[in-house]
Amino acid sequence: MISQFLFVSLLADANSDAATNAMTGWFAAMGAVWLLVCIGLLILSLVINWTIAAKAGYSGALSLLMLIPVVNLIIVLMFAFSEWPIQKELREAKTRGA
Repeated sequence: MISQFLFVSLLADANSDAATNAMTGWFAAMGAVWLLVCIGLLILSLVINWTIAAKAGYSGALSLLMLIPVVNLIIVLMFAFSEWPIQKELREAKTRGA
């Protein structure tokens, strides 16, 4: 699709307003599509991170910290190396039951 568009634009006069407007419109449309895709992926990643945090026993709002550079690395390390609240509750339940 892109190669066909470029071929047609090369056949047209490169200095003509129609070709310039067509190329500008095409790139603007692709930019808008790319923006929508990025927003969708951002929302999807927030939902996934919220679900993981909630299942681990943390507040789901911790997923909002994933938007901040460097802080997101700290949050991932916290999830990886700390004892999750759900693990703590399970350990306490096992000791009460034994």
